[in-house]
Amino acid sequence: MCSIEKITSKTRKIMLSTSDEAEPEVIEVKVWNDTVANLTLMALGSSAPEILLSIIEIVGNGFEAGDLGPGTIVGSAAFNLLVICGVCIVALPNGETRRIRTFSVFSVTAFFSVFAYIWLLIILIAITPHQVQVWEAVVTFLFFPVLVGISYAADKGIFKVKLLNKPSKQMEVDMVGGQRTFFTH
Repeated sequence: MCSIEKITSKTRKIMLSTSDEAEPEVIEVKVWNDTVANLTLMALGSSAPEILLSIIEIVGNGFEAGDLGPGTIVGSAAFNLLVICGVCIVALPNGETRRIRTFSVFSVTAFFSVFAYIWLLIILIAITPHQVQVWEAVVTFLFFPVLVGISYAADKGIFKVKLLNKPSKQMEVDMVGGQRTFFTH
């Protein structure tokens, strides 16, 4: 994971022209957007073993799904969704709160996480029971760049909507009455 951190911490210098005749200001900016880096490099880096295991199993079984690959991927996804999120919540010291800085990105990734399971059920039960056609695999694969693109747009604020000029509320993890709650206002 250190190599991913090295890649994502890379910066470049750009010159900003000022309104007067002074020297242009030179600033450093990140090459990678944090949202795109987390969704691509971090996800692929941490999921590469499961993906390769599934590919090896599919090729070894004459392109028939075995028990190991799908179970590993679904189990890993369930572990990431439930256990790692739970540990992150419990790890906060008592009285400390953390805020979700870009709730729109969180919403997009949460939607796609649930949608991935629904899509899997649709293609494996409704469309072609117990089979995955090539077009279904291609569509499934194309959902990833769609996820990255929509998440990037959300990170850049394209989906921010002001409703009746009310101040925006940030969702947070907090202690309420001695009990941990996921989201309070």
